[in-house]
Amino acid sequence: MSNRIEIGRIAELFRYPIKSMAGIAIESSFLGWHGLGGDRRFAFRRVDEQGGFPWLTASRLSALLRYQPLGHDNNIEEPLPTHVRTPSGAEVPLYSEELRQEVAQQFGSGVELMRLNHGIFDEAAVSVISTCTLRGLARELGYELDQRRFRPNIVLETNQKETFCEDEWVGGTIIFGDEEYGAAVSITLRDLRCVMVNFDPDTANNDSLVLKAVGRLNKGNAGVYGTVVRTGILNVGQTVWLTRN
Repeated sequence: MSNRIEIGRIAELFRYPIKSMAGIAIESSFLGWHGLGGDRRFAFRRVDEQGGFPWLTASRLSALLRYQPLGHDNNIEEPLPTHVRTPSGAEVPLYSEELRQEVAQQFGSGVELMRLNHGIFDEAAVSVISTCTLRGLARELGYELDQRRFRPNIVLETNQKETFCEDEWVGGTIIFGDEEYGAAVSITLRDLRCVMVNFDPDTANNDSLVLKAVGRLNKGNAGVYGTVVRTGILNVGQTVWLTRN
């Protein structure tokens, strides 16, 4: 018999159609076997990279954060973009040579846009962070933190108020909504952070104090990763439960 407790509600939802480019705040999403619909389905591949992780990310080109996916391709089931707004304000087609050349020029080496139907994830298809962790880090730093630095899919307003309360969820399953068979995610591991959290999502400016604070307070971990074990609809405001077998 599983032990089911209410842990809070969904405060915000985000998808990131193009890896390391700006995210999109949404009110609702279908959660499928490969994460939120339309999440991280595209990435720029470093043409000269022969290793196991060929993707161009903001850790190598922070300016990517200032590119905003736009539009909606009505010919496919998932909410995928058709255009990208560049930092200069120009709106260019996603598959355009203009966009590819601009990114390659900024990076200083060749790139090509790739689409993977199952998504391009670092560790797992779903990332979750709590507002109490964001507030705790802000207290440590002495200034407000934009949650977009942490690129979460799901931000939870939790009943617990302890910073890094998500750590306790590892090994359990979180269920969304009041229905017995709502969407569910198995929490598999803590989210070990990298330099991405240092970059302001609007300016791409680097503030190294953020990652240092995460390292000092929780050995570099903030938030958790999860694997989808039951598909369904997520909505902002939805009640969230934790179960353990």
